[in-house]
Amino acid sequence: MNDRERALDAAHRRATEFLGTLADRPVWPRASLDDMLSAFDGPLPAHGADAADVVDELAAKADPGLVAIPGGRFFGFVIGGTLPAALAADWLVSAWDQNSGSSVLTPATVAVERIAGRWMLDLFSLPETASVGFVTGGQLANFTCLATARHAVLARIGWDVAEQGLRAAPPIRFVVGADRHGSIDRAARFLGIGRGELIVVDSDDQGRMRADALERTLADGSGPLIVCLQAGEVHTGAFDDFGRLIEVARRHDAWVHVDGAFGLWAAASPALRHLTAGMEDADSWATDAHKTLNVPYDCGMAIVRDPADSIAAFRTGGDYLIYSGLDPWDVTPELSRRARGVPAWAALRSLGRSGVADLIDRLHANAVAMTTGLRSIAGVQILNVVDYTQVMFRVGSDDDTRALGAAILAEGTAVVTGAEWRGHAALRCSMSSWATTTPDVDRTVQAIRSLIDP
Repeated sequence: MNDRERALDAAHRRATEFLGTLADRPVWPRASLDDMLSAFDGPLPAHGADAADVVDELAAKADPGLVAIPGGRFFGFVIGGTLPAALAADWLVSAWDQNSGSSVLTPATVAVERIAGRWMLDLFSLPETASVGFVTGGQLANFTCLATARHAVLARIGWDVAEQGLRAAPPIRFVVGADRHGSIDRAARFLGIGRGELIVVDSDDQGRMRADALERTLADGSGPLIVCLQAGEVHTGAFDDFGRLIEVARRHDAWVHVDGAFGLWAAASPALRHLTAGMEDADSWATDAHKTLNVPYDCGMAIVRDPADSIAAFRTGGDYLIYSGLDPWDVTPELSRRARGVPAWAALRSLGRSGVADLIDRLHANAVAMTTGLRSIAGVQILNVVDYTQVMFRVGSDDDTRALGAAILAEGTAVVTGAEWRGHAALRCSMSSWATTTPDVDRTVQAIRSLIDP
């Protein structure tokens, strides 16, 4: 074998070894950042090394600091595992090394992404003519959609951001829910909208924006307007009432954006799509494939109803670039990028429509089973209505809850992560992985039980 073949062989062997440890290794890393810095530290070597040896060294040194995210008992944050077809396709993406901003330059990967986007629009019951831009994740998906929204709402009143900039632009009313995800605030900041400019609407006990509060808020003001709604509150999993809220927003000529990083996927399940009813009437939607669809990092999607709005916000003007209809670089901030939508195509192709629905239903069933198991433990309080994939709980005091969270990570059977909800400490369990089984749920419940009542 030549150097490349030996290096790839080493990578395949090491990856297979890592995946083979998932059932038994501690889910949380066994090494700290300082440990990892120490392991990899040192001056840049004066001379190079054999490529296969470099891969072996990297895998051996990194192993103690790796998290068992691809396994069945990682319930932290909202992070999915990796479906087999998606993982293998991602290896091909790196091997092909296609710069996937242009359909002329890389027609194969752009075509695959376009079909993946079309399939998603179908699953979500969104307009088939919408633009789908593949970005790094939910943060950039929200930013991309909201940058498009900013351009569009100002254009409606005759202000051209591309030509006139923002210094003298009319102020935008940027309306958000009290329990929005932090990526919305961060996207607003990127767009020049400060924290003090956000117009915050009250939410209910599950984090859903209140329609009566939105009505009162919008009645008190005028000018270009963006309203941000949410499909899947990150703690409770709750969904805004899109039908009522969008109707209110439309009466005030708002651009409506839906942050659906993990919740948009509920629309793909016949049993759960009622949660997203009315969502299709928005103007833009943000979601992730590396959450609920279980593809490798990174893969978010920015979806915009009218591609002309995306083009107006993002099309570049390089005289050396070749244009051919609607290219990927027309709908997102990036020019050069990897073909991150290819693993999404592979995941969808491997699952099919019924498989996607089964995946979503299984994640919800796992959340219900986890809730049942936790409720059987004395002292555990479930804090949310488990309509989707999120389970939030606490024990005793805030200190007790935080201590339990630390003990769960140290014990190693599973990972849940901490949160603050209504001013108190909580622990949040997100069902996001295709790999989670009933025995994984049972093992996790038993581990938590043993920590609470040793």
